[in-house]
Amino acid sequence: IVLVMAAVIVHGGAWAIPDSLAGASTEGCEKAAVAAHGALLAGKSALDAVEVAVKCLEDDPAFDAGHGSVLNAIGEIEMDAIIVDGRNLKFGAVAAVQNISNPVSLARKVMEETDHVMLVGKGANQFAVEVGIPEVNPMELVNSVAKQDWENFKKYKTVVRDHFNHPEQSPPGESGPKQATAAAPVVGTHSHETVGTVAVDLKGNFAAATSTGGITLKRVGRVGDVPLVGSGAYCENSIGGVSCTGHGESIAKVVLAKRAFSLIEFQGLSAQSALEQSLEYMWRCVGGKGGMIMISKNGDIAKSFTTARMSWASIDQKGILESGLSEPRLNLTVTGT
Repeated sequence: IVLVMAAVIVHGGAWAIPDSLAGASTEGCEKAAVAAHGALLAGKSALDAVEVAVKCLEDDPAFDAGHGSVLNAIGEIEMDAIIVDGRNLKFGAVAAVQNISNPVSLARKVMEETDHVMLVGKGANQFAVEVGIPEVNPMELVNSVAKQDWENFKKYKTVVRDHFNHPEQSPPGESGPKQATAAAPVVGTHSHETVGTVAVDLKGNFAAATSTGGITLKRVGRVGDVPLVGSGAYCENSIGGVSCTGHGESIAKVVLAKRAFSLIEFQGLSAQSALEQSLEYMWRCVGGKGGMIMISKNGDIAKSFTTARMSWASIDQKGILESGLSEPRLNLTVTGT
């Protein structure tokens, strides 16, 4: 007889988190993890728990999701989210929604109350009205820092470089470290990133969810990895659950979450090794950086990232709460092809 115990891990995004947001990022993750774990101990499902956790993060302006969302090229919000059920591979996703406080809840409605797996833009917002999810003024989801970042990035066009890259590392194929231009200020210090959660409940069922407000100054209609199953998140009871964060286009190109699952299923890797090798692969192949969290079917909790920092918090099957920001960062050694 295997005794199943509840566990949860959350992340608040992998990016160059500044010291000014360090405390809020870790504390926000801890709060979300505690809320989700409490739901699990009360007998709630893994789906309920990941929704609870991501809603906590969406409601926290320290994170780029819900109330911390950033602005696209024309100064508007477009949010994406996904939720995945490990019991049956069902998932629901939304993309480019604009006036919903908690896109993860709308994504769950898509999964449970439609025959579809994803709704986008106007259709997603129309569906939200049909199922009774309240609308909010999109500008209520934007804070003054997001507005300032939009102005800065619009002027200097350095979003991806400043958001994800380490100054001492260059993508494969480039020689030498990438330096900021002398004329450009240090911008994007509050640009946040994707949030996500993985949980296993008392019945041994897994769920995963990811939510984002996108990248500052993105093109209107741009959708990254988050709502794409196998990229932003993936979950199977027989293996576990994963949520990803980082440069969305890079994650989508390598189907990052599913790649980690394949390494476990077909090569027998541990959860930790699978995450590390998947991130190394993404860097080597497409020059992308990011982070991943996972709970495996045997209860192992894993996390890895290749950006400067990733905020995370977990509560394991013994009820022990842990959190971090700068460790365990995976140091990349690939600097050329």
